[in-house]
Amino acid sequence: MSLSPTEKTVPGCSECGEPAVIYQQANRRYLCARHLVHEVEERVASTIRSEDLILPGDRIAVALSGGKDSTALLVILSRIFRTLPGATLVAVTVDEGITGYRTDTIRAAETLTKNLGIEHHTISFRDLIGDDLDTLLSDREKQACTICGILRKKAVSLIAEKVNATVIATGHNLDDEAQSVLMNALRGDLPRIIRKTETRSPTAFLPRIKPLASISEKEISVYLFVQGLFPHLPECPYASHSLRSEVRSLLSGLEIKHPGTMQNLIESKKSIEQSCSGMPVQGLLVHCKKCGDPCSGDICQFCRIRASLGK
Repeated sequence: MSLSPTEKTVPGCSECGEPAVIYQQANRRYLCARHLVHEVEERVASTIRSEDLILPGDRIAVALSGGKDSTALLVILSRIFRTLPGATLVAVTVDEGITGYRTDTIRAAETLTKNLGIEHHTISFRDLIGDDLDTLLSDREKQACTICGILRKKAVSLIAEKVNATVIATGHNLDDEAQSVLMNALRGDLPRIIRKTETRSPTAFLPRIKPLASISEKEISVYLFVQGLFPHLPECPYASHSLRSEVRSLLSGLEIKHPGTMQNLIESKKSIEQSCSGMPVQGLLVHCKKCGDPCSGDICQFCRIRASLGK
């Protein structure tokens, strides 16, 4: 029996010869579904171990939007968390109040946590500031991602503290990290380039860790797809207004033409961090005069946004 054109051209896994589902351009390897799932989970576990992201006894608040990255993060942590002595998982979701978008993602988050048997808590912008995002952004659509990002960060911190979490885990992947490096460079924001959110200090915010930082967006998508876990959800309607959207398109094109571009940006960030080690670039944390939260100025970003919104 002759093979179809598709069957003839499917390459074999570099590990076992089974049909490959992904080509890893950086190391020139093809992987089948089984080996991709194993490798992604092992790389996340290795990142956690090598950087001491999770300590024995930690209660990990996983910021779960219901999208692919946070879905992958929760699934992976639920599988490897038996290797984390005494650690517990709890999922936290922020309902920003975005018509035609948030209902579906929250439903996906609820279904996932129920299937995994993981405790799940939700907080809304209405709980936080009295209005949903759609109302807050009336005539302010171009500020959508700035306002939403600051409010969402505050909301996650509040609910994480409420559930007695010791660390917050977010689903930022390799692409996200590379985009952030470039965005901060374009803004000339050195403190943000070298800021370490995972630092543990009793005078600062709960540490924020990024276990997926070495995994590309493509690997995450395929990881979920081959397991029937990929959430087919709409994109946030405000995403097109963000600088990140433009940077994402730019970097995606560069990565295709020049493989390794994103990883090179990450390595550049690490080099800058080492060069600035010991320098007072970030400034000392003080406490916001309005809410008391740690911040780098007299007033924290949340209180500034709240004041600008007349709240």
